[in-house]
Amino acid sequence: MTRTFRRVALLSPYSLYVPGGVQEQVLSMSRALAHHDLEVTVLTPGPARGALDTPAEVVALGRARSVPANGSRAPLALRARDQRDALEALTRRSVDVVHLHEPFAPRLGWGVVEAHRSALLATFHRSGVGLDVRLAGPWLRRRARQLDVVTAVSRSAAELAEHYGLHPEVLYNGFDLERFTEFARVRHEQSTLVFVGRLEARKGVDTVIDAVLEHNRVARAGWRLVVLGDGPEGSSLRRRAKGSPDIEFLGRVDDETKRRWWRSADVALAPSRYGESFGLVILEAMAAGTRIVASDIPGYREAAGGHAVLARPDDVAAWITAISHALATRDSQTLDAARRHAQGWSMNGLVERYLELYDVAIRRRAALR
Repeated sequence: MTRTFRRVALLSPYSLYVPGGVQEQVLSMSRALAHHDLEVTVLTPGPARGALDTPAEVVALGRARSVPANGSRAPLALRARDQRDALEALTRRSVDVVHLHEPFAPRLGWGVVEAHRSALLATFHRSGVGLDVRLAGPWLRRRARQLDVVTAVSRSAAELAEHYGLHPEVLYNGFDLERFTEFARVRHEQSTLVFVGRLEARKGVDTVIDAVLEHNRVARAGWRLVVLGDGPEGSSLRRRAKGSPDIEFLGRVDDETKRRWWRSADVALAPSRYGESFGLVILEAMAAGTRIVASDIPGYREAAGGHAVLARPDDVAAWITAISHALATRDSQTLDAARRHAQGWSMNGLVERYLELYDVAIRRRAALR
């Protein structure tokens, strides 16, 4: 197919300077698109805090505010001025197509959707129709008509898009597989469990802390739990750990440190209670050659594809059993099968499809003029 565009913009409503699943998608996609000889611009709430891991041009707008969202907190730009600045930045660069991630999250992309000056492709990441969605539904349905192409990262995320009268193509979250085998495997004397994520009630870290404390109370060979991340539950989770030398809190870490820990973990843990439209963290661990235990919830089941050990959320006894089983089944055949499964979510393959959809969006936009 002859490409009809050269300038692509990715717009993240969440600050790329704060770790998060959508943010990782945007950065990974920007790297992959840049390899296709495109001029790639990334818009994000600011302020800028050092360089980001992408060759794309990054435009930081305004100042992100932490706002409650879907059981978590989202770093959003909320001023009308930031919304106007985003539209002006894209207009100055004569962007051919804008890829809006989470298009209806406040507020950076709203002006871009309303003006519809460039072709618009939107990707829905969030799952669940909460009160905020129901209240804003009529207003957002009108703006949904401006989107030229719509995709979703999972079936549960597609259900939210359908709430607005849209019919998205369900793709997936992609990631750079090679980056997760970049570092050598490290083994520890003590069985090491690793959690990576935000420390908030939705993520269920309290369950795995209780599981480790209970297991180590009676077991001859204790487990070590390493927690990477920060968030509002950080202090209470540290208190819950009761000063155990087997539980370490490392705080927020950079992407390289995260990937090194995936390569040194015996088992990766994903104990979320709800609200996960897709479990990218599960695929990252698989790509790194690490066994995974995840909550038995829809988004995680979809990502795992039968290659993770699943446990009921909030059930400490079930998590002890699941972790024990995962530690006992880390044979090469099991890990290789999980790694092959993860390869189906290659960012390079995902971007190839998005390049086709960008062209579709441009043709549809042209037909409206």
